[in-house]
Amino acid sequence: QVQLVESGGGLVQAGGSLRLSCAASERTFSVYAVGWFRHGKEREFVAAIAGMGANTYYANSVKGRFTISRDNAKNTVYLQMNRLKPEDTAVYYCAADRNGDPYYGADEYDYWGQGPQVTVSS
Repeated sequence: QVQLVESGGGLVQAGGSLRLSCAASERTFSVYAVGWFRHGKEREFVAAIAGMGANTYYANSVKGRFTISRDNAKNTVYLQMNRLKPEDTAVYYCAADRNGDPYYGADEYDYWGQGPQVTVSS
């Protein structure tokens, strides 16, 4: 099994920034598709990155504020969250699949991180 370890959650005031990381035990992680999902008021797709970082995708609610990226040498995917809003408050999960083309549906991913809490205060 591929283990995904997340870090970077916490409490921040509105307008602030946080960076989440998703580190994988899989040495070929660079070719995996990785998505970020959050569960707050509802379960929703946040962002995804294709294998090798060929393409990135974002939910409309986070476009221009969040950036997904990956460091293949570290087998890590990041979610940089800027200009955070209270409505961004949620538990954030990273998910990965060996298929390099990312999915928008959470059920399509095979591996999941532990989902740290992100809380944005007003």
